[in-house]
Amino acid sequence: MSTPAPTPHAEDTAGGMPDTAAGGGPGTSAPAPAPAARALASTASAPASGRGDRRRRRGPRTWLAALPLLAFTGVCFGLPLGAMAFGAVTRTDPADGATRPTAEHLARSLQGPYLTSLLGSVQLSALTALIATVLGVLIAQAVVTSRSTALRNATLTASGVLANFGGVPLAFAFIATVGISGVVTQLADLTALGWNLYSFTGLAVVYLYFLIPLMVLVTVPALDGLRPQWREAARTHGATAWQYWRLVGLPVLAPTLLGGFVLLFGTAFAAHATAAALVGGSVPLVTLKIADALSGNVLTGQENVALALGLDMILIAGLVMAVHLPLQRRSARWLR
Repeated sequence: MSTPAPTPHAEDTAGGMPDTAAGGGPGTSAPAPAPAARALASTASAPASGRGDRRRRRGPRTWLAALPLLAFTGVCFGLPLGAMAFGAVTRTDPADGATRPTAEHLARSLQGPYLTSLLGSVQLSALTALIATVLGVLIAQAVVTSRSTALRNATLTASGVLANFGGVPLAFAFIATVGISGVVTQLADLTALGWNLYSFTGLAVVYLYFLIPLMVLVTVPALDGLRPQWREAARTHGATAWQYWRLVGLPVLAPTLLGGFVLLFGTAFAAHATAAALVGGSVPLVTLKIADALSGNVLTGQENVALALGLDMILIAGLVMAVHLPLQRRSARWLR
């Protein structure tokens, strides 16, 4: 009667080395991987490839999910933009009613009072954006360096509210406060000092009311991204506060500051309701000219000049966004 072969140990079945190999004696060779180990390895690699396949299969589904948003954007923005561009470069002949291409409207939008209004909007936007950038950075720095949590929360909350407060309500608030018959104007006799709310200077002050809080909201996260170790390292090497900001702080914040300036410029450049309710036509602005043209306050045959002015604004806004987006992506690296 023959004796049955001994059953291998569980550890050997699972891929462990036999006792003879564990000793590492001379003449001993490394064992081949057990079938169970190879099975486990193939099983472990299967889910990874499965996840990759599922990720590749989810690609088209992601685009399908974004189709409603793309369709909404195309209808609400693409169609008006196309109609504006078509009207800016065409004219209808009153004799036969035929529509023909022309560059007359674009050329007229860059001449005379239309060019003056375009330059006025650029000057007002650049001036207010520059002032708001400087003041906003100073306020944000004071908030970040303050140890008071209540001050930080109150400032950020107020900035979020004031940055979205504009239009006719803002114009009425300034008229009631510092207008010709405003409360502060009468108490401080601002008229004798040469103050005039319904002027270029007065409109700039009103714009700063919502541009400065917007700059505070943009700058605070960037200032929080400045690591304390950088300041300590600069102080350890004998650098003064001015040297730290000139060589470390400002170079790091430069993309954020430039991006914030561009954002403020675009916001002020596109503002209309506040200026329309406050100054009317006393200050030449391109948005006011477009409103006059659309309301019929133009000569016969020049109705499409408003579309040409709108196209000019879109081109300027496109240039602004082309500068803003790369700066925003670069500044976001320091917030990670």
